[in-house]
Amino acid sequence: MEGSHSGLVRRTRNALEEKSSRRFKSCTLRQFSEYTMFLNFTKKSPIIKIAKDTMPAVVSILISENFKKTFKKSDNLNEIEISNGSGFIVDESGIVLTNRHILSDQPADYSIITNDGEKLKAKIIARDPINDIAILKIADLQEKNIKFPIIKLGNSSKVELGENVIAFGNALGIFKNTVSAGIVSGLGRHISAKINLRTEAQKMRGLIQTDAAINPGNSGGPLVNIKGEVIGINSVMLYGAENIGLAIPINIVKKDLEDLKKYGHIRRPLLGVRYLILDENLKENFNLSSNRGALVISENGHRPGIVPKSPAESAGLKEKDIILEINNEKITSEKTIEDFLENFSAGDILRLKILRAKKEFEINVTLAERK
Repeated sequence: MEGSHSGLVRRTRNALEEKSSRRFKSCTLRQFSEYTMFLNFTKKSPIIKIAKDTMPAVVSILISENFKKTFKKSDNLNEIEISNGSGFIVDESGIVLTNRHILSDQPADYSIITNDGEKLKAKIIARDPINDIAILKIADLQEKNIKFPIIKLGNSSKVELGENVIAFGNALGIFKNTVSAGIVSGLGRHISAKINLRTEAQKMRGLIQTDAAINPGNSGGPLVNIKGEVIGINSVMLYGAENIGLAIPINIVKKDLEDLKKYGHIRRPLLGVRYLILDENLKENFNLSSNRGALVISENGHRPGIVPKSPAESAGLKEKDIILEINNEKITSEKTIEDFLENFSAGDILRLKILRAKKEFEINVTLAERK
């Protein structure tokens, strides 16, 4: 009986396999495609797990002003919300990263609303003087002894064109817990943008471009890779363009966090020059002897090319000087002075090659801390 049962099982299995094989051979390409699509559709997207792991560390940031302090005679004015945005927690102690542009320049009250709806007071502990980055700290942690969920920081220097990314935030300040997916559409993007209406446009360099939706209110939220690591901070959406969002690479933020831990504030190096990157057209327009490097020049005739009391002034740099190289590396449109400074700190000594009145020479400059 044992042997006959085993044989029956074997013969049945073989028959089924033969039938299945015939069925597969007779199926059309369309049927096979539909079957493959069905299998893919029934698989859970990895984005679901990333969203579940990431969302607990994504927060809303509310900025409000107490108008009773401003208009002391009025009893009808209370605290009014003036702005909002997104952020994310990177340390269990309650350190929150966000954009500088969503914060107020005036005295204001800051609150963090966690993913589960709890509202906690917060304070600004650092603003990056160059990049659109701010760091907040949840203020009433000691009373509640909370350990917050965090998001792991990735390495933005390893980001590749075309890789999948997910943007998190609170779209338009209305739709909480928003997740949008896309790809990295571009790397090293450069734009000029105003951080707020009261400041001049500033250059933003090295940005990550994505087609994942970054709407107003999403600013300050994390841009995450398929491993669930933060590779950037959502910062800019280009109006008039479709599906173009820009994020600040997370490696810039890491440097700010290191400075904060080591010095108690963000330290950015200052050289103290205003300049134009030269090309053939500018060479002809200014009647120069070089078509490369950085021409030291005043801005709009009002702001001097050499910042007073800066390292550049102390080293003897003058307007109309052309800075050709920094530490034996050429200055180009792809690598400007700002790009060089990203890799240095206050106190570092740079060796500059200068062209002045058709004569080349080299000088040393000790970088100061930008105030």
